[in-house]
Amino acid sequence: MTASSNQPETPATADATILSLRKSLCDETTPLPIRFRALFSLKHLAKQATEGTGENGVDHAAAKAAIDAIAAGFASPSALLKHELAYCLGQTGNVPAAAPPLRDVLADIHEDAMCRHEAAEALGALGDAADLELLRHYRDRDGEEVVVRETCEIAIDRIEWANSTQRAQEKLRPSDFASVDPAPPTAQNSAEQNVDELEKDLMDTTLPLFRRYRAMFALRDLASPPDLPTAVPAVLALAKGFADSSALFRHEIAFVFGQLSHPASIPALTAALSDVNEASMVRHEAAEALGSLGDEEGVEDTLKLFLHDKEKVVRESVIVALDMAEFEQGGEAEYALIPEVAPAAATAA
Repeated sequence: MTASSNQPETPATADATILSLRKSLCDETTPLPIRFRALFSLKHLAKQATEGTGENGVDHAAAKAAIDAIAAGFASPSALLKHELAYCLGQTGNVPAAAPPLRDVLADIHEDAMCRHEAAEALGALGDAADLELLRHYRDRDGEEVVVRETCEIAIDRIEWANSTQRAQEKLRPSDFASVDPAPPTAQNSAEQNVDELEKDLMDTTLPLFRRYRAMFALRDLASPPDLPTAVPAVLALAKGFADSSALFRHEIAFVFGQLSHPASIPALTAALSDVNEASMVRHEAAEALGSLGDEEGVEDTLKLFLHDKEKVVRESVIVALDMAEFEQGGEAEYALIPEVAPAAATAA
């Protein structure tokens, strides 16, 4: 198992890679950090095959095989892993292969709410208008979990935006991040954005969640690269989002901090993780965000304090975060296992 390779993959090697990664992902005896690395490797392969950016161009069979391997992980009892599976499926951009398992997870009302929320968000990321009816159903379902209902609302708005004429008319600030986000950043059609204006939108609970999310991701983009004059003010503005009443909103703030890996976010992330009364979906995201800052002094020690937390999803997130911290300190090129193949086909980095 290696982090990277310059060797082009033949179809046979690619098949072996996907099968080996699937085995690691789905084996409950495999350490969780290894399963996460396998997952991100499969996401990379699925996206590469879908977009045609790999050695073999567009490869529908390889894309489906990698996506099926990811979806097979939904049999796991780990809510943390399953929520990450859903996220990765949404990032593949492959509607035909990725949308069906996501629909199944969202429709399973006995599934963990954190997983169902992530499935709804992933459907929003895929952007298929055919999923609007399903998302509206769970947004409006009597007794639906708040986090699922709110996520469906944002996913609906994102799909409608993605399929609108408005999208083509908007000027969006170039982003350093390749992720497909729950909402695009606030458009720059009028005046130049500033942190104070975006913070007002971020914290205005009278606004639709989609608009507040747009402000969130605009602030993220103003915080990268970290030496921008707006970076620290944008991080501090985002940190105020941890005071919001919505656990979904607070969890997304933590996710954005994980993307940014800005040291100015450490105090707010530490406070969120340390608050045992905070929702587990927020605390888990704060732990993983701290993992992305693992090369900063004191972060590992903070994470280790929660290895025996009462919440399983927090404990598991800390395990993964510590692995991420080790990766950050080791200077590896990518948090993944590619290529993971049968021993005879393995290559050195």
